[in-house]
Amino acid sequence: MLEASYLPFNLPEIGEEEIGAVVETMRSGWLTTGARTAAFERDFEAYTGARHALALNSCTAALHLALAALGVGPGDEVITTPLTFCSTVHAIVHTGASPVLADVDETGNIDPASVAARITPRTKVLLPVHLAGLPCRMEELWELARRHGLRVVEDAAHAVGTYYRGRHLGADGASASDAVAYSFYATKNLTTGEGGMVTTNRPELLARMKALALHGLNRDAWNRYGEKGTWFYQVLEAGFKYNLSDLQAAIGVEQLKKIERFTERRRELAERYQRAFAGMPEVECPPEAVDGRHAWHLYILRLRPERLAIGRDAFLNELRERRIGISVHFIPVPLHPVYEGLGAAYPCPRAVALYERMFSLPLYPAMTEGQVDRVAGAVGEIVERWRR
Repeated sequence: MLEASYLPFNLPEIGEEEIGAVVETMRSGWLTTGARTAAFERDFEAYTGARHALALNSCTAALHLALAALGVGPGDEVITTPLTFCSTVHAIVHTGASPVLADVDETGNIDPASVAARITPRTKVLLPVHLAGLPCRMEELWELARRHGLRVVEDAAHAVGTYYRGRHLGADGASASDAVAYSFYATKNLTTGEGGMVTTNRPELLARMKALALHGLNRDAWNRYGEKGTWFYQVLEAGFKYNLSDLQAAIGVEQLKKIERFTERRRELAERYQRAFAGMPEVECPPEAVDGRHAWHLYILRLRPERLAIGRDAFLNELRERRIGISVHFIPVPLHPVYEGLGAAYPCPRAVALYERMFSLPLYPAMTEGQVDRVAGAVGEIVERWRR
């Protein structure tokens, strides 16, 4: 019997359209931030319904930029979740502010009740993360922000295509958040290889972010026309180097045309997983969206350790032996050495307990139904072997 081929955890969906757009950009003679980046921003505004979009080189940059533009700095506190990638907390630390962790609810998203308990006079921003593409309980978070005079920045790294109450995250007229940050990293639902976007419905915040995003210059790098000609510009403040190139934006423009098809395919495959695991009491399926649309960036399965004689890590090893790519999203922030002090200051037992029994299965548009069945079958074999 032939050994099964390795099934990767993720494969980007890149077609001839993206390749052609990159080649055309390379032949144009303009590679850095320019007309294609501006087009990508306009297209993203149209897609999400946000008034303004600013293309950047990562979601980390988008988070840091939004916080910096809101004036977050030393002495301030920003409340976020422990169940996220480290960059969410890095962005807070890089402003000089202090990260404060609030525990998660049963979905894995930040719990508004825990947020409420950790608001202090120093709190300036709430920074929820839409884990796996599942929308957070934003109305409750917005109410807390209104009550305490706080800003809200959403980490939507997983959530291109996510809806909250019938609209895209950050949509004008449907969102009380100040900014929403997206990721276009290689594994994301929409990719530019590396890249990100921040949206806002506040023109003054956009102006501030645009100034900070490119060295604090007083005009766009690709449009430096003033009274003294193309060579003259002024640096108004110490900004950052966060711009997205036209090469990357060219990919993004084409990816955005396909995002609804990608999202629908992810939903179909996730539903196939849900059906496969529905009758398996040893595992717990990930929650589906109640107040919106799940983008299904990740399919995070949870073990029920009381029903199994095998731990999560050993379970993952058995999946690897079956040549199936897996991952864990995420190691909680306080379990990293650099942030271990946050665990004592802000205990998050639900996040840690959830981490110890969860893992992510392959999920991407190029997967076939047969590959989903293979993964589900492998999980079933391991469960059958180790069932209590």
